[in-house]
Parts: sequence; structure tokens; C-alpha cells
Amino acid sequence: MIVSRTPFRLSLGGGGTDLPAYYTKHGGFFISGAVDKYMHIVLNNRFEPGIRLSYSQTEIVDSIDHIRHPLVREALRLLDLRDKLEIVSLADVPAATGLGSSGSFTVGLLSALYARQRIVKTPEEVAEAACDIAMNRLHEPSGKQDEYAASLGGIRSYEIDTRGRVTATELDISESTLSELEYGIMMFYTGITRSAGEILGKQQSKVSDAKGEAVRKMHAIKAIGLESKKALESGNLTRFGELLHEHWTVKRGITENMSSDSVDSWYALAVKNGALGGKLVGAGGGGFLMLFCQEGREKVRAALAKRGLTEMRFRFDFEGSKVIYNV
Repeated sequence: MIVSRTPFRLSLGGGGTDLPAYYTKHGGFFISGAVDKYMHIVLNNRFEPGIRLSYSQTEIVDSIDHIRHPLVREALRLLDLRDKLEIVSLADVPAATGLGSSGSFTVGLLSALYARQRIVKTPEEVAEAACDIAMNRLHEPSGKQDEYAASLGGIRSYEIDTRGRVTATELDISESTLSELEYGIMMFYTGITRSAGEILGKQQSKVSDAKGEAVRKMHAIKAIGLESKKALESGNLTRFGELLHEHWTVKRGITENMSSDSVDSWYALAVKNGALGGKLVGAGGGGFLMLFCQEGREKVRAALAKRGLTEMRFRFDFEGSKVIYNV
């Protein structure tokens, strides 16, 4: 039996510039942190013939071609594994909530499968293989942020050149700044799940128009990401919070489904009670509302609790995807 543990990710700046519609023309830049909410993949040799999968559904098939779960099917094809396998996934956070669950799932599955086959891969190689499955084999409208952040862990900035090559750099953040950042970020589950693929597909379509308003907004988001890196490394968390608000203002206008009346009202309420800024994590539309507060945390918590939002506390993860059990 093999068990892998892979963190979910939290976008801290530049989100959306990891989409190929943007980075193949302009290059991408984003900041992402891994958090201590995990995707666990359990991989076991099956005594009986066939393949058994257990996720939100259960599948028992005699051929990988009959697997309905696309990420599992393509991962097994990649490693040419075809029989006598059992794969179980357990997640700390629901899917479709903006924390990169699909990327964490694929990275964790590949980590476990590589360990089973005694194949050694760097975290970057695992991330790139996971990106290849989503973007090239399945042609999903996704980027590279989820897979790289999940595989490498930590708080890092990522540059993507126009050929899609990714360079990751760990942010130079002091221990005191890290503690303040963890304390200041508040995460609230909106209860709204949404299709990231649908939102990202519309976003890519808008960004493909090189002269359109969406591209100008993405340029602004990349600039905000670069400025956010400076703010975090200098310990200027007030500025970081203000940049989150700037990001919120810019991104919500890229497509019509980036936010909603409910989310707008929750955000306005949080700012009224002391939040410096915030954003919907992931593609937008729902999932988790991330806020940054230096003062007024209790007021924000109480105000949003009255509206029915559930807070999720977390710490950053600095290990990335790893095999935690292998017998």
C-alpha cells in the first residue's frame, strides 16, 4: 500500500496569467502558497483482476479505457498500468471550491504511481506531467498554477515564459511576516461550488483577443502580482492587503461570472468591518472568499458568520506532495 499526501493551494497574486492563452503571448507571473488541507491518495495492489476506484463515486472496471474519471484514466495510460489496482482518494476540502483540487489530485496520484513503479521524479517533473494530462491529453482550459503549487509546496513566485517553461522561486519572507500573514488571512466558505473549467474557458476566450479589455486587465493583474511579491518580501502586509483589493477590482470585470451579488455583498461587509482586501480563490464564481485583516478580525468573523459563511483556518505547507506511507 502507498499513501501520498498533497496540499491544496492558495493563490496570492497574479492568478490567471498561468493560462496558455495569456502566457504564450505575454509570459505569466503568479504567487501561490500551499496550505495544510490535503488530498490523500491511497494506492493498493488488488487481488482480483480489474481496477477499482473510490472517489465521490465508485468504479470497478476491467480496462482503463472504461474508467470514467478522466484524470485517473490518463495517469494510468501515462505509466502504462492496466490491471489489479485499487485507488482511493480522500480530500480535506470539497471539490470545485477554488483551492486547486483537481491539480492536487493529479499530482498526488502521480506521486503514488511513480513510487509504486520505483520511478524517481523531481517535484517539477511531477507538476509538469500533471499539467500535461490536464492541458494536452484532456484539453482542459486550465493553467499551471495548481499543479506546481501542490507539487512544490511553500510560498513561491512562478514565472512562465512564452514556451510554457516554469521557473519557481521561494519567496524570501521573514518568520515574523509569515506569522502575520497566516494570522491575517481569513478563509470563508461561501457554500457556492462552480465549474472552474467553464469559467476558465470563458476567460481564455476573452484573453485570446490580444487587443481586448480582458488582456489589459490581465496585464494589470500580473503587475499587481509582481508588486505583491515586493510587499511580502519587504514585510509590508498593509500594502499586500491593499493589492488584494486592487486585484479584486480588476479581475471581477474580466468575465461576467467572476463574482455574484451575494459575494459582492459579503466582500463589502468584510471591508466595512476592517478587511483590507480579499478575493475569491481559484477561477472565481464561488468557493472560498479569502480576506486579509490586520485589525477587526473578530468583527469580520462575526459579521460573515451571521450571513452563514463558515471559516476555515489553515497554516501554510512547506513540504509539497509526498509519499507518507509505502509498504
